[in-house]
This record gives sequence, structure tokens and C-alpha cells, in this order.
Amino acid sequence: MTQKVALVTGAARGIGLATAKLFLQNGWQVAMIDRDGPELSSATAQLSNAKAVECDVSVPEQVDIMINAVLSAFGRIDAVVNNAGVADFLPIEDTSFATWRWIMDTNLDGVFLVSQAAIPALKETKGAIVNIGSISGLRASTLRVAYGTSKAAVIHMTKQQAAELGEYGIRANCVCPGPVKTKLAMAVHSTDIISAYLNAMPLNRYGTENEIAEVITFLCSDKAGFVTGQTIAADGGFESTGVGLPALRK
Repeated sequence: MTQKVALVTGAARGIGLATAKLFLQNGWQVAMIDRDGPELSSATAQLSNAKAVECDVSVPEQVDIMINAVLSAFGRIDAVVNNAGVADFLPIEDTSFATWRWIMDTNLDGVFLVSQAAIPALKETKGAIVNIGSISGLRASTLRVAYGTSKAAVIHMTKQQAAELGEYGIRANCVCPGPVKTKLAMAVHSTDIISAYLNAMPLNRYGTENEIAEVITFLCSDKAGFVTGQTIAADGGFESTGVGLPALRK
């Protein structure tokens, strides 16, 4: 059998890197995409069956070059994981239009551009798109007017993709991570923030990067062959419950 090929954006670190490694463990070849060239080179240095392609997904010309490079290297694309994203948490009145556009450029425009550019290749393989949203796109929170809105838009874009691309056999789904124990999260989440999250989640813990990667790779696999247009919250129950009940745990 010809090895399947996954294209993963934002693959230099975090959930993207964990997803790329899990694809490789499952026997896929992986195109690892990131705009941070040095970090991407470091991440792929010890990985076989992986190709690093430096690309800013918010720039149409770079996206076209990147897709051509992936196809030249592997000859096919079976799955696209739109994971690249940025964030800046500010009050509404302090969010400049430049900040708004910076977040939308990557989080929303990047998903649109990469998915659109990959459609011809995905038609050939009847492949899958998995967009990475966020719990912030499912429920409002403070300081997330740009980030949360961008992720809510990604959730709806996923439904559009499923509706329009299904006739080609292309599936599209969205994974919305809740609090995940990444280096970045641990660096910026204070003790009070961590406590608040734990109290609001039935599982009472942060998720891991690999747990999110497991959901992503499942949705890209043949095991999810009849699943499309869905939004999966991988969040320890955070979105379902809304408020924590810490007193009841005692």
C-alpha cells in the first residue's frame, strides 16, 4: 500500500508536533509546516518520513508554494490538519485593529487558504480536513474577543467545508481543545487560572498534547470514514458543564 500523507500546520511545537509524531507512529508520512524555520528544523531533525516546509499560512503565495513542495515530495495529500494559530488575550477596548487582523490572518485566513489550496489533492485521495478550533470558539470568555471569534469562525468554516466538499468524498471536522498542558499554557496560566479551570472541568485536570493528537488522527483515519461536519470538544467536559462544583468533590 502507498503510505498516506498528512499535512500538519503549526507543527514545530505543541499539539501540532504531537500530532505529526503520532501520524508517523501510525505509519503515515508527514509534511510538517511552520513559519518558525529554526524551531521546525529542530523538531524534524530526528524524524524519518517527515518533511519540513517553512511557510506562513496567512500568505497566499507562500501557501501555494508549500502545497507544491509537499506534492513534489510525497505525490499526494490524504489529510490536512489546520493547527497553526496565534493568540493575544486583551480586553475588547484594548484590542487594536492590528491585533485583531494579526489573529484573524493566521487563525481564520490560514485555515481557508491551506484548505482551499489542498482541495485538488484531497479530491484525488478522498481525504480529510481537521481544523483545530478551541473551547473559546464554543463559549465566550474574558479577554478573547479576537481569538474566540476567530475560532468560532473556524467551527462554521468546517461545516461549510463538509457541506460543499462531501460530494468529492472529502470529510471535514473540527477539534476544539480545552485547557491543555503545553509549555505555553503552563507559562502563562497563574495558580488562580489553573484552579479555576480545574474546578470547571469534570475530569478535574488539564489534557495532554497527545490526547488531542489522538482525536485528530482518528478523524483523519478510515475509522472515521462516515464522520464529517462535526465539532469535537476535547476538553475534559469543560464545555458541557459550564460551571464547576468543587464542593461536591469533597
